[in-house]
Amino acid sequence: MASYCYGIDVGGTTIKCGLFKTDGTLVEKWEIPTRTENKGEAILPDIAKSILDKNEEKRIFKDEISGIGVGVPGPVNAHGDVEFAVNLFWGYKDLSQELEEMTGIPAKAGNDANVAALGEAWKGAAEGAQSVIMVTLGTGVGGGIIINGEILTGKHGAGGEIGHACVEHDETERCNCGNKGCLEQYAAATGIVRLANRALEASEADSVLRKETVTAKAVLDAYKEGDALACQVMETFGDKLGRALASFACVVDPETIVIGGGVSKAGQPLIDCIQKYYEKYAFPVCRKTPIILATLGNDAGIYGAARMVLAK
Repeated sequence: MASYCYGIDVGGTTIKCGLFKTDGTLVEKWEIPTRTENKGEAILPDIAKSILDKNEEKRIFKDEISGIGVGVPGPVNAHGDVEFAVNLFWGYKDLSQELEEMTGIPAKAGNDANVAALGEAWKGAAEGAQSVIMVTLGTGVGGGIIINGEILTGKHGAGGEIGHACVEHDETERCNCGNKGCLEQYAAATGIVRLANRALEASEADSVLRKETVTAKAVLDAYKEGDALACQVMETFGDKLGRALASFACVVDPETIVIGGGVSKAGQPLIDCIQKYYEKYAFPVCRKTPIILATLGNDAGIYGAARMVLAK
């Protein structure tokens, strides 16, 4: 019977690796660089070598390993095919099959945000929950949806792309995806800065934000100190994100909603801002769904990737 599995989280600069026992115990974690030159041709061979080296170091035989789970920044379909991953300079790649051929170990791939959601549902903030919506607020807005303990992938691997739900029909600027009015334009760290700069231009009101470089952290710190302009910005943020989550909850009816990513470091004041708008817009029976902070941090991806290969 297999005793171990691997969870791999591929980022644009580093690849996080975790060796787990099948009960979810993290045995060891480490990182290797993401070599994106030559269209990222070295990425999978580097992962395979690192895993095989770890097997040798730990004296683990291949038949003791359930599989290798891999989270990547791009759409991944139900078969483990990556349609494209721009940050890795990949076009189409049959990731699961290629990695399995390199290692002789079964492999399974998923989108990184979806995988992180699975990690939080398995061993993180939502441990034990079967239905979860997770939103990661960083440079962009990522998302993952777990239903009955499994990732909602969708036909094209785009399930859970919460950041590209349209929340403002009158927006004139384009999102990086090419559309206008995406949630990412308001709720990502870059979106918060964008809202703050707009507010500063539209008003002459005094604000601490006029005295320093405008960053998402600066806005959030000013918000927690009661700065009127920062509060206005965060009310817009909360309205957009709370409304979007209420819409998703109508479809998914999750047990809990998890907020992660760098912006979530603002803590409970951020959650309170989102929760009040969520409750304003939510379908009545979904209104009291808890919104909580992620707890696994940067390890969510390796935990979720490991869980993928254990889920039946």
